[in-house]
Amino acid sequence: MKQASVRCLWKDAKATQGFHGGVSLHSHTMHSKELLTFIPRYTKSIPLLQWEFDRQSKRYEQKRGRPLDLSSAYWTPPLPGREAFEVEQKQIEDLGLAAMVSLTDHDNIDAGSQLQVLDREVPISVEWSIPFGPTYFHVGVHNLPPYSAHDTMAALATYTAKPDLKLLKELFAGLHRETDGLIVLNHPMWDQSTIGAERHKATLLELLKQTGQWIDALELNGLRPCHENRAVGDLARELGWTLVSGGDRHGREPNANINLTNAASFAEFAEEVRQGQSEILFLPQYREPFRLRVLKGLREVLSDAPDLAGRERWVDRVFFSPNGTDVIPLAQGWKGDGPPVVRYFVRGVCLLGSHRVQRALRPLMTKEDYEFAVTQTV
Repeated sequence: MKQASVRCLWKDAKATQGFHGGVSLHSHTMHSKELLTFIPRYTKSIPLLQWEFDRQSKRYEQKRGRPLDLSSAYWTPPLPGREAFEVEQKQIEDLGLAAMVSLTDHDNIDAGSQLQVLDREVPISVEWSIPFGPTYFHVGVHNLPPYSAHDTMAALATYTAKPDLKLLKELFAGLHRETDGLIVLNHPMWDQSTIGAERHKATLLELLKQTGQWIDALELNGLRPCHENRAVGDLARELGWTLVSGGDRHGREPNANINLTNAASFAEFAEEVRQGQSEILFLPQYREPFRLRVLKGLREVLSDAPDLAGRERWVDRVFFSPNGTDVIPLAQGWKGDGPPVVRYFVRGVCLLGSHRVQRALRPLMTKEDYEFAVTQTV
């Protein structure tokens, strides 16, 4: 019998009673490279921004002799590893629980590796990018053995660079043999490549068919909307999978969900999940309307950050390749903070993401945005 109990702290103030630990899974630090390929999708809804994007793209192509390739450009979350760890740790400890925090940067283990120097109990974890068919998925690989972590990363990178089904199965099987670890399919219902819901689900089911025997759990994601998490719950119930939390924090706000546990170590917690036992707690920030949370997250990314030495401005945290080889911060490629329309857009996002404006907008959001609940026994 596999069980996943999902609780909401705003509905049950005593939800943490009976547990002595909380686990934060899936959050990001400055070591994550977040691709900018999403920009054309978002600019389409803002005509002035679309006009400026097209204009800058043409100027780039005329100057460089090649089209603008956003697949080589990326932004990085604001927080260094230690600060990101402490944000998650504090939230859990404020609930009266002992904290376990697993940081999962995109295809990078620097944060966990560096923190292990200070505390051997910190797991080394990663969010592995898996191209598969017409799309790609993200897999949380938690608690890698320190002695082989870098070799494992090199092997995972081989598949990401050149997908091969046989290699994918071999890698999953090898990861699963590490019994202290945990393998989670992150936000499985998110159509990141916008191939269409039906095609995405068909590809997801094929991935689970090929590799599911080595996947320990499906993730309920703290940054995805309620209806998508409900769909993940339905899929887990239908196929007999365990659910687990995953906050997916990129900014300064801590994860919107955690796992509750009585395990004494991350390895013990991983074993609980592998055995099908998972206690998930959604925290009050998840109750906020999804659109407002997106705006708040964008504000944290685009705001100045005086505490981040050398990365104070958002243009210091966005990188691109002007010649196809070297990678530089946007601050070096633009004059000041860039074209006026971009500056206005950034100011607008920062204004809309402010606490005062969000408080005014909150009553205008539909009630459906606030509600989330799922209880599962499969």
